[in-house]
Amino acid sequence: MAQRSSASSRRVLPNDTKPEDTNEPEWVFYELDLLDPPPLTEEQKAELTALDNLRDEDIDFSDIPPLTEEFWKNGIRNPHYARALKEQLTIRLDADILDWFKRHAKDGKGYQTDINKALRAYVVAQEKRAARKAG
Repeated sequence: MAQRSSASSRRVLPNDTKPEDTNEPEWVFYELDLLDPPPLTEEQKAELTALDNLRDEDIDFSDIPPLTEEFWKNGIRNPHYARALKEQLTIRLDADILDWFKRHAKDGKGYQTDINKALRAYVVAQEKRAARKAG
């Protein structure tokens, strides 16, 4: 089942309408299927295309202060980031491929994450390639 994210916002009432109990807020709930988001509008597509075509040299960083090592010294990785979207499974890989990932992992640990990163990079590249063909 797809992981869902929920958003809520306070319901806005017209000025001439008053709820029965003004102390209790009325909430509107929306659900978003992260694996099947709504399609982008033409305006959103145009904005993304413009950003994609922007050269790195043309990006204005003047209002962004540089981040120093001091900024990052107390940083920690969010332990919940992306964990909810992962699924446990059994997969058969060629022994030499698995061995390569294990040998290149630090202390033999993290090779599964490295395999996931390699698969993600492949999927992203394929999606970009398909988008170029379609566009």
